[in-house]
Amino acid sequence: MAPSHLSVREMREDEKPLVLEMLKAGVKDTENRVALHALTRPPALLLLAAASSGLRFVLASFALALLLPVFLAVAAVKLGLRARWGSLPPPGGLGGPWVAVRGSGDVCGVLALAPGATSGDGARVTRLSVSRWHRRRGVGRRLLAFAEARARAWAGGMGEPRARLVVPVAVAAWGAVGLLEGCGYQAEGGWGCMGYTLVREFSKDL
Repeated sequence: MAPSHLSVREMREDEKPLVLEMLKAGVKDTENRVALHALTRPPALLLLAAASSGLRFVLASFALALLLPVFLAVAAVKLGLRARWGSLPPPGGLGGPWVAVRGSGDVCGVLALAPGATSGDGARVTRLSVSRWHRRRGVGRRLLAFAEARARAWAGGMGEPRARLVVPVAVAAWGAVGLLEGCGYQAEGGWGCMGYTLVREFSKDL
């Protein structure tokens, strides 16, 4: 889908259920890969083994003691991702949420922005989800271009020293990484657990 076939506008009240489902679907596409990545790191494996050993003294079932820590860890990772990216964001200083709409009125993408934590951090993408990403790559490009324009306008209005946009991406989300790198974004770090990155952050000076 060519970016020129799309328009971007603020989400309407009656579109909230559809946008929420799109955000949940976007998280569901990545949560299993993030959980697998997190739980196969050596420190996580050691913690799971220790928890299983401890539970063997409490539970009569060896299989239950082995599997219960894994199920709980996977559930914790999934709940954390859904709370962070699978819900509608609160109103922010940059307006929105914004939706990408095809000419027929089909909502096929959602975007939300927020100011950075400190002066000079620029703007951050807090939500970015596209319906059927692998078939609608143009939607992601259109939303990114819109986010960059909003970030420039906000930085100019606030007297920020530079216009900058930061986009967080979960590990193993190769489609999103390829899109960002193709648009000139560079990886600059991220955050995770026990020294292993679960979310990478890509930034671009505008």
